Amino acid sequence: MRRETISLNVGGVMIGSNHPVVVQSMCNTDTRDVFATLKQIVDLKAAGCQLVRLAVVDQEAVDSLAKICKESSLPVIADIHFDHKLALGSLKAGVSGLRINPGNIGSKEKVIQVVEAARDKQIPIRIGVNGGSLDKALLEKYGGLCPEAMVESALKNIRILEELNYPWLKVSLKSSNVPMMITAYESLAIKVNYPFHIGVTEAGTEKSGLIKSSVGIGILLHEGIGDTLRVSLTADPVKEIKAGYEILKVLEMSDRGATFVSCPTCGRTEINLIDLAGKIEGIVEKIDVPISVAVMGCPVNGPGEAREADIGIAGGKKLGLIFKKGKIIKKVPEEELYDEFIKELNKTIREYKEQNK
Repeated sequence: MRRETISLNVGGVMIGSNHPVVVQSMCNTDTRDVFATLKQIVDLKAAGCQLVRLAVVDQEAVDSLAKICKESSLPVIADIHFDHKLALGSLKAGVSGLRINPGNIGSKEKVIQVVEAARDKQIPIRIGVNGGSLDKALLEKYGGLCPEAMVESALKNIRILEELNYPWLKVSLKSSNVPMMITAYESLAIKVNYPFHIGVTEAGTEKSGLIKSSVGIGILLHEGIGDTLRVSLTADPVKEIKAGYEILKVLEMSDRGATFVSCPTCGRTEINLIDLAGKIEGIVEKIDVPISVAVMGCPVNGPGEAREADIGIAGGKKLGLIFKKGKIIKKVPEEELYDEFIKELNKTIREYKEQNK
């Protein structure tokens, strides 16, 4: 069961417990390069990204932001640190959200200026607590980085906005330490009812980062915690979107695109299952309908183990069985298996689209 939260509108994308979990990313382009940033936004949108965040580092970036917001196919969130003028400029440029920490953008008067500028359009503000940049006073108080310090930082910043009667906010508590991140979110979840943006920051490269993010994000989502997510990778941001949807599909929280399953190899496998599975997975990643595809190594148990798959392969001795919903439809020599399977896969996609017009 999802944790109950208030709802927010970020440029037309609804966030909160009454709405599906939103997958977002952050451009790794220089925001001052309008063309490159808009191009990446197009790629992210095509992958399924719903919100995009941009780093706003100076006034030149703010100037570019106005052009980007006007042409962007996704709601734009400005990522601001320390300078309230950049937040004011970003709001004027037309962003749909801000990521700031009210406590580090200056005096109370400066915070009030930002809040009042955001109030007219009820622009959501994300309070982003990051374990790597926590206030030194909190680190000294708790003897180092810990979930309690992260939660206190979040509550301190939340109170600043609450005292200004600004309820349109969400919160993130990111850390590269997965258990710490999970505990921090769990602790804050029982104290406030604002939507949470979840993720493991500085998770790593595509390989290691996927594992850390899947564990951290997956556990929280299974507990009902999380309203938006980002899989932070040292990689092309498009891969973050694909990973985010894979996590949601595993937890049966999204049906975007196809689902791929394959069995581990064992001594009964008599076809080149690893290569075959890799080739088919590459095709499945591009499918835009919610069908399930299975590649199994054993002709005895394969169709039964994957009987729910819309289409699949079960390998045999230099041959393979192509099946649909557990029913064998073809027996094919190994050298023809891939081509025949792709034909049947395309037929399955067409049938699905025809049935769901």
